[in-house]
Amino acid sequence: MNPARGTTAAAATTVVLATAGTLLSMTPSASAAVTCTSPVFKRQFFANTTFSGTPKRTDCDTAIDQNWGTGAPASGLPRDNFSVRWTLTRDFGSGGPFSLAASAQDGIRVYVDGSRKIDLWKNVSTTANKTVNVTIPAGKHTLRIDHVNWTGTANVKFAYTPRTSATVDKVKPLTPTGAKVTYDTATGKAKLTWAKNPEMDLAGYRVHRRLKGASYGSTPLATTTSTTYTDSTLPVNGATYYYEVRAYDKAGNESAGTTDQAVTTVDRVAPASPTITKATGEVTPTGGSGGLEVGWGKVADAVKYRVFRAATERGTYTEIGGTDQLSFLDTAAAKGVVYYYRVSAVDAAGNESARSATQYGKIWDNDPPALVTGLNATPTEYGFRLDWDKSAATDLKYYTVHWGELYGDEGEQVCWGSLVDYVSPSDTSYDYTTLPDGDEVCFFVDAVDDEGNSAIKWSDDPVQAVRVTELDMTPSVATPEGSPVHLTADENDDDVVLTWNTVADATGYQVYRWNPDTKAYEKLAATTGTSYVDTGAGAGTTRHYWVTAMYADGTESAPGGDWAVTAPADNP
Repeated sequence: MNPARGTTAAAATTVVLATAGTLLSMTPSASAAVTCTSPVFKRQFFANTTFSGTPKRTDCDTAIDQNWGTGAPASGLPRDNFSVRWTLTRDFGSGGPFSLAASAQDGIRVYVDGSRKIDLWKNVSTTANKTVNVTIPAGKHTLRIDHVNWTGTANVKFAYTPRTSATVDKVKPLTPTGAKVTYDTATGKAKLTWAKNPEMDLAGYRVHRRLKGASYGSTPLATTTSTTYTDSTLPVNGATYYYEVRAYDKAGNESAGTTDQAVTTVDRVAPASPTITKATGEVTPTGGSGGLEVGWGKVADAVKYRVFRAATERGTYTEIGGTDQLSFLDTAAAKGVVYYYRVSAVDAAGNESARSATQYGKIWDNDPPALVTGLNATPTEYGFRLDWDKSAATDLKYYTVHWGELYGDEGEQVCWGSLVDYVSPSDTSYDYTTLPDGDEVCFFVDAVDDEGNSAIKWSDDPVQAVRVTELDMTPSVATPEGSPVHLTADENDDDVVLTWNTVADATGYQVYRWNPDTKAYEKLAATTGTSYVDTGAGAGTTRHYWVTAMYADGTESAPGGDWAVTAPADNP
């Protein structure tokens, strides 16, 4: 800092001193109290080299970087035999590795909390320099820099800087304090604020967000150097979200997160649209109409449903009622009239979904299709081929195919069957795939119309089932037990995909396929992998496979076996 020439204490009330890039005011009164706001240094000038007595001048200095040459450092001080002391107490945050760099002519001493770190204390004819690396603990610490000029030129420079190399700095920043969040229900935005972190090597802050019940991910929601962040991406779905802020420094160290800050958003998200599952009528025992029931699947978050009806699919839909149940009985529906329905879902916040797709219905006419006739089951290599006569019903919706087993004594057996598939009303055949191993089974087919009337359910006549015995495609050579190979065979269109486990010490694997003509398992392929695709399996047949593990001595393990059935090419 250069002195202001030609100015005396009697001639002015203020002396303006030029610092490194800053102009500061200094009151010449030595007894005036001076307070400097950290991280600005408090500077004291002494007219001796022992820092004794009352300072001649006291002011604030933003940086220690002065060259007074051979002149006095300030009015009222001598050209030689003077001293200057700088002091500063500041918060170093989490502390860590710092570099202290000092240069002076003549002497300079640097102290941290009273402990001397640099000592260049002698009268010199050229500027002396020294840099030391120190570790400063977390929290507030005091720096003191003493400079003395005995004779000749006077200059002094000092800087303290954090060492930010990742290989040197392993100290995490302090967790940010004062975090709080405010939520604007009108905009749906959350504003997060926190106190400035005191770290000197701070690089910025990372903001994280999580849904209640979830964990914070490794990727932050946002990165900022500010102490505020507004989240404009927060869903407005009525859920609770949490925020935390982490500080990170230039070495990449990251602090722990702040205490969770919770926000419960407004709910502006409508529920999903319901799906109507039925629109069917009821008929009383006397032939009257009990109403037409509309039913739908449950919608998440919905607390009630609104039901709308129209006379035509694209007509005007009028609300006919509401309910908190999953069905609604339209008692105003007339028997034999087709009605069109749509349903919407409403949540607790009053958000309403789009209306469902249209579903039509009418009061049942109780006129089921006739029983299916002409059913025939032909055993095949893949199971059975079923054929039957086409139904004469004009409102047929589909056929249902049932497979079962026979129970009871000969001549009084019944077919106890279960539903295996639905068949289009335009089809009168079906391929049933199963492992043909010689069992005797039974089949029957039902016809169902658009109203859901089942021919079998409404018929007073006994249902005719066909009994049939499967072909026996079982290999005559049994698969032994105890194989280390666990084989799985799965059909994929006309191919069969074989997979198995890795066998210890195996050098490869041998794949076999049963040949019903030669009555033997024949080699199909050798591989070092644990899978194989048999592209030559063909459609509409049953294939049996073995896989063995091959060893370095030329031996093979016991085989692991499985089978797969491929459907015919035209299987629906």
